[in-house]
Amino acid sequence: MPHSTHLPDAMGTATISPQGRFEAGSHQSFTLTYTAGRFGIDDTGSLKVVHRFASDMGKPQFDDPSAANYVSVEASNGAVLHVEFDPKRNIRPWDKTLYIKVVRGYLSEGDQIVLRFGDPRGGSPGIRLQTFCEDTFEFRVLVDAIATYDYVELPVQPEVAIVSGPPVAWRLVVPTVRPAGEPFRLSMRGDDRWGNPSDRGDATFGLRCVADDGSLRPVAGLPDEVAFQPGSFTVVADDLTIDEPGLIRFELVESGSGSGPAIATSNPLRIQTGPVGAGSGLLPWWGDLHGQSEETIGTNSARDFHAFARDRAFLDVVAHQGNDFQITDAFWAHLNDLTAEFTEDHRFVTFPGYEWSGNTCLGGDRNVLHLHEGQPIHRSSHALVNDGSDPEDDANSATEMFERLAGRDCVVFAHIGGRYADIDYAHDERLETGVEVHSAWGTFEWLVEDALRAGYRVGILSNSDGHKGRPGASHPGATRFGSFGGLTCLLSPELTREGIAEALRRRRHYGTTGCRTILDVGAHFTNPAERFAVDPHLDPASPGEPTSTAMMGDIVRSSDPDVLLTVDVASTSPIERIDVRNGLETVETIRPFTGADLGSRIRVVWEGSEYRGRGRETIWDGSATLTGNGFTSVTPINRYNLDKTFCLKESDDLEGSDRLRWEALTTGGHGGFDAVLDDPTSGTLRIETDLVTTEIPVADIGLDDLVFEAGGLGRRISVFRLPDENPHRVVSVKRRLALVGGDGDDALYVRVVHEDGHVAWSSPIYVFR
Repeated sequence: MPHSTHLPDAMGTATISPQGRFEAGSHQSFTLTYTAGRFGIDDTGSLKVVHRFASDMGKPQFDDPSAANYVSVEASNGAVLHVEFDPKRNIRPWDKTLYIKVVRGYLSEGDQIVLRFGDPRGGSPGIRLQTFCEDTFEFRVLVDAIATYDYVELPVQPEVAIVSGPPVAWRLVVPTVRPAGEPFRLSMRGDDRWGNPSDRGDATFGLRCVADDGSLRPVAGLPDEVAFQPGSFTVVADDLTIDEPGLIRFELVESGSGSGPAIATSNPLRIQTGPVGAGSGLLPWWGDLHGQSEETIGTNSARDFHAFARDRAFLDVVAHQGNDFQITDAFWAHLNDLTAEFTEDHRFVTFPGYEWSGNTCLGGDRNVLHLHEGQPIHRSSHALVNDGSDPEDDANSATEMFERLAGRDCVVFAHIGGRYADIDYAHDERLETGVEVHSAWGTFEWLVEDALRAGYRVGILSNSDGHKGRPGASHPGATRFGSFGGLTCLLSPELTREGIAEALRRRRHYGTTGCRTILDVGAHFTNPAERFAVDPHLDPASPGEPTSTAMMGDIVRSSDPDVLLTVDVASTSPIERIDVRNGLETVETIRPFTGADLGSRIRVVWEGSEYRGRGRETIWDGSATLTGNGFTSVTPINRYNLDKTFCLKESDDLEGSDRLRWEALTTGGHGGFDAVLDDPTSGTLRIETDLVTTEIPVADIGLDDLVFEAGGLGRRISVFRLPDENPHRVVSVKRRLALVGGDGDDALYVRVVHEDGHVAWSSPIYVFR
């Protein structure tokens, strides 16, 4: 959105020093010098130096010259300045604002205002840069020279480049299921400490394939070694084949030590003979169907967005979903050109689409994916689009949106972002076939519950809604985005737009918080049942096909009083638990271990959110004090913000005790820590946070959760015990579940919690009488 366009060349200039390339998340010092133009700046006039909403650069502070993020501001002529920082004082996406007002005196042409970000003169280590990469990180300067509070953007803006640091973690990605003998690829990259793919790798590793029983597995085409070289972000081994069926993983090891410990492990890959997908012929394809670029509220260009998803996150499917009220006609045309260019059947699929971003009272956020380019965009408003020539194409409410999209070849799913989707307000089962349970904004199981409570038949997705230019690998960084971005596994016989759209329409997908877990859920009927390709809610006369089994997303009519539910999970991380659900009820929590397996390891988990809207963040800053015992070690869970405290030391005020202190927040998901105790049963654990304070005898911590509720939406702290070593990365269970029947559905699905903090949700199987 433009500000005033009055004589921008007369409003002065701004420069930044030093210039160049700077490591993401590092502390740096910059001097921004504004030189007044022809009008100077009048008494009570002002400057704004603004950054993007997505930026998580350290918050400027003006009180402690020796601390990080200290910013000083001076006028060369001695004018008195008022300085403050406000994260919402300018038009989005440039809303993070350093505001400088001339409160006594004025500036004439040639006078300067000098801003030192991370001013080192008083001992500050600098200002912490944003934790993600951007080639053109701007210190955008706006001038109110005539004291009208109508700002003019300078025509040339100061900028630097923010680049990745050296790799500290290695990522290996393979497909999750493939037929024996079919070629596949192993994709690898190194990530820096903030989750950015790094081009500063300079190392050679050995490479091996390991079967689930620990034996080495030969792979045709697999090199013995792989070299990461400076200047390259990824390494890909193509055209690998395996003839022998089984579950395998790939491992990086120290070069020359083929039997040494793994430095990094890939997601599991299941090689199958015969029909894949439990006989369904469906293969898993991994996607992030929701993210934004700098043309709306994200980072880096829309072209960069698609290239990152394909080439660095190793996705099969992606969808750019900019806020509709910020998408100009020109950008909509550009997005359509990009999706046509990047879509390559059987290699990489994109969809032209947008985030319909209506106000909460008008239905809240939805995501629209078109199967074909050239479709109109029906905006929720023109709030940030100046061209008002087509207001008749707008759809101000979710009801109007569904009316506008009726009959079009598209798919819609409900989303929780700043605004949340109110699916009670509006829902169209012909179009809105899914709900997004997880994104970088948090975890929102209540949206699934809203849909089931209303009797809707929807699938479960997870995406990133990433704003930091990393679709498919969306690390939350240091902002109040509380979660790693999610992924959706879409089950389709082929990687095409039509195949992926059919998977969405038939709810044949599952969502994760970012892990590539293999998850298969099936229902098995004693008597013949009917499976419906078209939801009978939409067409009561739609014919069913006879079946004795169903998979996630299926709609089945059965007269059986119960059903055999089968669940198969394979993951890189050990499985903590599987919650089996029927609609709103958790029927059973299944753990792959028993009380006899428990040892000296306890887990403390905090979770939940304040409420549904933007201010949902829950602060869990606190401490855990262990008396009469000691912490052998502590390990955080879902601790993505490295700036936040996580510190273990001997207690200052309680002799013979250990105290762990932390800073943490949740936005619906969970965090916490594992603690290995010196003694498995002695002593007392005291947990102190603003929301929960409790003391627990260590001997009382067992297999079942001790739960301490804290109001809000699922806010609680849970404490329980785990085995010292949990080997269960592959779990298969069978349960016979009673069907409730009645007028509604039995909606059967599972939630899988992994020890590393990741979660996966299957789409429900809908069974009705």
